[in-house]
Amino acid sequence: MEKFKIVADSAADLLSLENLPFSAAPLKIITANREYVDDKDLDVDEMVENLLSYKGKITSSCPNPADWIKAFGDAEHIFCVTITGTLSGSYNAALIAKDMYEQAHPGRRVFVFNTLSAGPEIVLMIEKISELILAGKEFDEICTAVADYSKSTGLLFMLESMKNFANSGRVSPLVANAAGLLGIRIVGKASDIGNLHPLDKCRGQKKALHAIVAHLKELGLKCGKVRIAHCLNESAAQSLKELLLAEFSKVEIQIYRCRGLCSFYAERGGLLVGFEKA
Repeated sequence: MEKFKIVADSAADLLSLENLPFSAAPLKIITANREYVDDKDLDVDEMVENLLSYKGKITSSCPNPADWIKAFGDAEHIFCVTITGTLSGSYNAALIAKDMYEQAHPGRRVFVFNTLSAGPEIVLMIEKISELILAGKEFDEICTAVADYSKSTGLLFMLESMKNFANSGRVSPLVANAAGLLGIRIVGKASDIGNLHPLDKCRGQKKALHAIVAHLKELGLKCGKVRIAHCLNESAAQSLKELLLAEFSKVEIQIYRCRGLCSFYAERGGLLVGFEKA
């Protein structure tokens, strides 16, 4: 039996961790004619291309309690982080799984944390949990520290399209139509209650990237971590990295590709930016 394990839903964009046991519970993207399971076998590029031309309604499905229990495996202390509970039932399903798991295994404990976010901000939470475990901290101490740490992180995004948000009923078609019109990019953030909050409508990618830098400055970025996830737009991620290093010389930046669920929402060309505030 493992002493510690970290578990997340697939909105974390992670399949494994280097130094600790980890499992991901996959979300699903469902159209009228196909179901995409966000696991290691998903061809993300193919999914993004297929959904570009899809006109019908799209839904997403969160892990159910049985999926979460399978991901928990056989561990004494489990740290479970989920996509924002405002946009998904993943958090509530994980809470049910926690109760079932702890009842079936007296003495074991599961901490379920609603990140109020997605993608790279979840990655920052997982990195913090990993650091604390490897530093020898106890379960309760880690739970408290992660909740405190979440107050000093944030998520910004840049979207070229919001078609999938509209098709899944997350935003109105009127709002979605603004993105992509005459080269408009939507820049926004995850709100304090886990909703999407648009901030700017920028004409062109260059202006949108500069808007992200300006917002990061306003939100208190100085010298912390930045995690940039992109959906088929590595050049924009690299350009943003260069802008950030010119403005904040001591930030520590990593770039990676979105997996399924985050690619579904970011769509082709989108960026998600997780960051630490001062």
